[in-house]
Amino acid sequence: MKIIKAKNIKKYFPIRGGVFLKVKGYVKALENVDIEVEEFKTLGIVGESGCGKTTLGRIITKIYEPTGGELYYYSENGNEYNITKKIDKTIKDTFRKNVQMIFQNPYESLDPRLTIDEIIKEPLQIHKVFKNKKEENEYVEMLLQRVGLSPSYTKRYPHEFSGGQRQRIAIARALALRPKLIVCDEPTSALDVSVQNQIIEVLKKIQKDFKISYLFISHNLDLIYHVSDKISVMYLGNILEEATSEELFQNPLHPYTKVLMNSMPSWNPKNRKLDKVSVQGEPPSPVNPPSGCPFRTRCKYKMKICEQIKPELLGEGHRVACHLYD
Repeated sequence: MKIIKAKNIKKYFPIRGGVFLKVKGYVKALENVDIEVEEFKTLGIVGESGCGKTTLGRIITKIYEPTGGELYYYSENGNEYNITKKIDKTIKDTFRKNVQMIFQNPYESLDPRLTIDEIIKEPLQIHKVFKNKKEENEYVEMLLQRVGLSPSYTKRYPHEFSGGQRQRIAIARALALRPKLIVCDEPTSALDVSVQNQIIEVLKKIQKDFKISYLFISHNLDLIYHVSDKISVMYLGNILEEATSEELFQNPLHPYTKVLMNSMPSWNPKNRKLDKVSVQGEPPSPVNPPSGCPFRTRCKYKMKICEQIKPELLGEGHRVACHLYD
């Protein structure tokens, strides 16, 4: 069963200038993005910096409102609700409980003026989960233990913790309302490699124990492969390829996906690389994206049709947006 479906999502950020701050143009962060997140599964979103991954995560959690397209939420009984703009109060409360986010930087995502106890209790109190203080305190202590922290830390402040510990606190906060979906926006990129592995193990265990789905955003292909059931590859605000993690790594189709795969370091220099797919130049500006295929300005396989017509994301199971496979 689906939890979230995004259909033809667009997000444009206005560029303002001059004395009267008139709109001079738009940063086209997302262009006609389609994704579905299924129950108890992990959808990985991968791509280079600036491709729109974080913007998509914030659209899904409704931190940002989309410029175009539609966003659907599926309740526990399977009913579909269009939550693109206005939401009924009952559905809004359910959505806010069931869709949470872990932000990239643990140093900025926690309020420095609140104790850990207050940070984790805040969503519980907003949604009036507990009426009994004792039960609430026991629940917070249980959450801290589940993410690998001592319950004795509840009266400390965020500045007293390391980066890895802060991210565990952020995970506990996201987990507090027992959501169905957690959007993980590069939750390990600001941490040391050894701490990254610990955080990933915590997330995996939580997913199994609490039956949670993840939308996992990262630029790290190796990490995305190990945590995801399905992977969407993004470039310049577009999804260029989507497949199960095994299929994508064994049989990448899009030239951009092959470039990403070839960029992965290996400890063994004799390991076979994919077809030598080179990439030219720098990524185009999202203010003025190229016509046709968004990757055509850097692709050695570009054809005349690539300049004129934007390829659609087509296929069954393994989908790719490339005229080479028309």
